[in-house]
Amino acid sequence: MLVAATREVSAAITSCELTHLTRSPIDVELARVQHSAYERCLAALGCNIVQVAADPDLPDSVFIEDAAVVVDEAAVVTRPGAPARRAETAAVAELLGRYRPLLFIDSPGTMDGGDVLVVGRRAFVGCSTRTNAGAIEQMRRLLRAFGYTVEAVTVGGCLHLKSAVTVLADDRLLINRRWVAADAFSAFSLVDVHPDEPGGANALRVGDAVLYPSSFSRTGERLDALGFRLEIVDVSELQKAEGAVTCCSLIFSAPIRLKSL
Repeated sequence: MLVAATREVSAAITSCELTHLTRSPIDVELARVQHSAYERCLAALGCNIVQVAADPDLPDSVFIEDAAVVVDEAAVVTRPGAPARRAETAAVAELLGRYRPLLFIDSPGTMDGGDVLVVGRRAFVGCSTRTNAGAIEQMRRLLRAFGYTVEAVTVGGCLHLKSAVTVLADDRLLINRRWVAADAFSAFSLVDVHPDEPGGANALRVGDAVLYPSSFSRTGERLDALGFRLEIVDVSELQKAEGAVTCCSLIFSAPIRLKSL
């Protein structure tokens, strides 16, 4: 069984952190409608939705992916690069502790989960404005015990590594080569975003399906032509907060025996 941990949209999302985008009005109610549709799509794909309540003091908390990295053996609770976001992790850690042993990124390391791309036993971690070298070395030590390799990748021009590259299949990735060097992913077959859609590299694989935003139709057409099963979702209001489809959930396999929820 797959679990999808999500977090409701905060009323304060209009005060979200922004790095690469100019602030524009966000319709909070529409963002909530879009987020609910996203959750329903995950549920239709077989995920059991477990939700953390919204927090009116945490504008970016809907982007739950940044608070943790979940692998089969453990959940690594991050230390987000934006100081205002560090309070997001406590409630997420409480939830994940029901499913996984918890590990932590410690100060002075900073890491957003959106900078971590796990493919099999390899974890690629983006060196970005939110994730520093110290945190990457901590992640390397933490995951080594479970047989993972951790590889640092330089990111430029976007917020997170997963803004530039995401998983489509075990052996295939979706990439924007302008934001991350393709050399790091030479073991994989790469699908390039349409040149007019630099933000189109963020896709969310769920089983044999790929959740993909409606705003990048040309890249979506490429994926459809390659035979991927696409589930199209509208996340336009969340995109105004530099969000994307991977940001809004943490998806992992549930253990056979769960602690009481």
